Amino acid sequence: MDYTATQSGFRQQPDMRLRNSSVDGTDGSQLFEDTSAAASGSQTGYSNQQAGLQAAGFPSLSDPMSNLAMAYGSSLASQGREMVDKNLDRFIPISKLKYYFAVDTVYVGKKLGLLVFPYMHENWEVSYQQDTPVAPRFDVNAPDLYIPAMGFITYILVAGLALGTQNKFSPELLGVQASSALVWLIMEVLAVLLSLYLVTVNTDLTTIDLLAFSGYKYVGMIVGVVAGLLFGKPAYYLSLLWCCAAIFVFMIRTLRLKLLSEAAAEGRLVRGARNQLRMYLTMSIAAAQPIFMYWLTYHLIR
Repeated sequence: MDYTATQSGFRQQPDMRLRNSSVDGTDGSQLFEDTSAAASGSQTGYSNQQAGLQAAGFPSLSDPMSNLAMAYGSSLASQGREMVDKNLDRFIPISKLKYYFAVDTVYVGKKLGLLVFPYMHENWEVSYQQDTPVAPRFDVNAPDLYIPAMGFITYILVAGLALGTQNKFSPELLGVQASSALVWLIMEVLAVLLSLYLVTVNTDLTTIDLLAFSGYKYVGMIVGVVAGLLFGKPAYYLSLLWCCAAIFVFMIRTLRLKLLSEAAAEGRLVRGARNQLRMYLTMSIAAAQPIFMYWLTYHLIR
């Protein structure tokens, strides 16, 4: 204890450092809190978690074999994806399909006008750039799949509306309508391909081109059905007759450049049995369009 002198004598002064030390209960030389116990507890919990995962059948993340298996599985997945993409592109040319959907609003408007009124159009040749046909948005004569696809969907919707006005609408009947239209379209394209093979026509027409040309008929079908729903059966027959004549002229003037390439190059009809067969085939394809248009729409108007 320390003693200090005062006027009345000696007074005892308590040792505050020692009392504080005894109250804190810690060593004065320790600067940081001891966390070794918490760390050991967390390590024990992690070890228990790893042991639980291994007991449940899951491999440890630190196991080299599991890492190798994961790498091998990733490589197999990437190889499978590449194989699927390659085979899909062989049967369904995705890169070529992009060409047929390269359209814009101006092209769609001009093409629809050409399908409804093709009589004033003069130049029917497709433009090329370095032996490659230009995109449809740059040439109204180029075939596309946007209008046929949208026309098919719109035709199904209009057919559902027409069936609803007759109190015959049902999802099953609408599905039958869509499937029958699709089956007739596929059969038409297959019949044209078989005819081209039998006639031995050397043409640059592809299956997608034939699908596009065969799908243009849906525009006239929609016009006829909508006219019939709005103004009755006489309007249906008049509008459908106009659209049938328009699609006939459109197909004749478009396909003759593809199937009668020799005659088109010389500017006249070349005499010969083969060219007569080509001319008959062109007219048959064009004449089949009005038949399908009437067959797929006459029952929708009452």
